[in-house]
Amino acid sequence: MGVESITLAGLRDTPISVDEVISAVGDARAGGTAFFVGTVRDHDHGRGVTALSYSAHPSAEAEMRRVMEKVVADTTGDGRPVWRVAALHRVGDLEIGDTAVVVAAAAAHREEAFDACRRLIDDIKAEVPIWKHQTFDDGGTEWVGAC
Repeated sequence: MGVESITLAGLRDTPISVDEVISAVGDARAGGTAFFVGTVRDHDHGRGVTALSYSAHPSAEAEMRRVMEKVVADTTGDGRPVWRVAALHRVGDLEIGDTAVVVAAAAAHREEAFDACRRLIDDIKAEVPIWKHQTFDDGGTEWVGAC
């Protein structure tokens, strides 16, 4: 396991298909598959959001793969492997309601699938150099660093 467990990892400037990500982790050995879909919401910290854009450092995709490898290594244990993981993140201008990120994990059991999925989204947000620029309905803007 490890690199071969990463079936899909990338940044896209086009809409993300949830079905593509879930299909990427399909595995007959898996007893559980968990996924997370992050969408653009119309508010943040009590302010209305009217526009949002994601930017990424050129190393972001490699960093995403590094994070995914670590998640697989850390959540696979006691003979209960995480078989496959996948993650896609949007970059560019997004609309309210658009899918911004999808992560998925397929494992021998549901507990490992849930654990790996949560770690994937949390660690990608914390460690991968992707930044969010929000425009608010009061005219203000804000950059939010993912790492």
